[in-house]
Amino acid sequence: MALKLLQPGQQPLGQFDGVDSQITGLLSLKGGEVVTFVSIIVPGTDKAAADVFDGYVNPSGVQKRPVVTRQLDARKYSRPLMLADEGISGYGTLFGSVVGGFVGQITAGAVLGPHTATGSGKVTCWEKPGLYAVSLDACDTDEVDGLQPTNTGLDVGAPLYATSLGLLTPNSTLSFEADVVVGRFIDFETNGSLVTTPNRLVQALTGPRQFAYATFYFNPPVL
Repeated sequence: MALKLLQPGQQPLGQFDGVDSQITGLLSLKGGEVVTFVSIIVPGTDKAAADVFDGYVNPSGVQKRPVVTRQLDARKYSRPLMLADEGISGYGTLFGSVVGGFVGQITAGAVLGPHTATGSGKVTCWEKPGLYAVSLDACDTDEVDGLQPTNTGLDVGAPLYATSLGLLTPNSTLSFEADVVVGRFIDFETNGSLVTTPNRLVQALTGPRQFAYATFYFNPPVL
C-alpha cells in the first residue's frame, strides 16, 4: 500500500532517482520503507531521467551518481534515513486495486495502475521528524515479535527499528545497524472508512476486521 502523511515535516526532502530493480522488481517499494542514499557507477545499466545526470561524484576517477535504496545494508552507517512516499495500491497507483477479477480468482487485491515511480523512476523521500502511518504490508510482520496487532509485547512508545530491507520492526535484533531507533510506535489503525463493505460480505475476503496501518513517530538519527 503506501505511506500516510499525518503530521509530517512541512515538505519532503526531495525526489531522487531510485534503484530500478526496487521500483519494478521483487523488492518494489510499497511506501513507508526506510531508505537511504547509495552511489552507482556512471554510465551503467540503471536508467534515470535526464536531469539526474546533472549531478555526480568523482571518487578516484570513477564517476558515480546517487540513488535511493531500501537495502540499508548496502553500505555501513547509512545516512540520512528517510521514508519512501511511494506505493503500489490506493493513492500509489492510477486506478487502485480490485478484488474478485476473473471469476473470483483474485483474492489479495490486484493492482490496476502503475507504481507511482513508473514515469520518472524517482522516489519522494521524507526525512523530517513527524507523525506518519505505514501500511502493514510494508512492515516486518513476523508472527512472534513483528509490527502487527498480534504482538502482545508491543505497547505505545515502543522503539521501532529498520531491517536491512528498510521494513519497520520492533525487534532490535533485526536492525540493520545495532540499536538504531528510527521512531516510536503509537497504535494500529483501520483504513478509516465507515462505508467499506465488510469482508464477510465478499466471498473472496474472509476473516475478522483487519487493521491496515501502523501509526508511528519518525525521528531517525542524523549522525
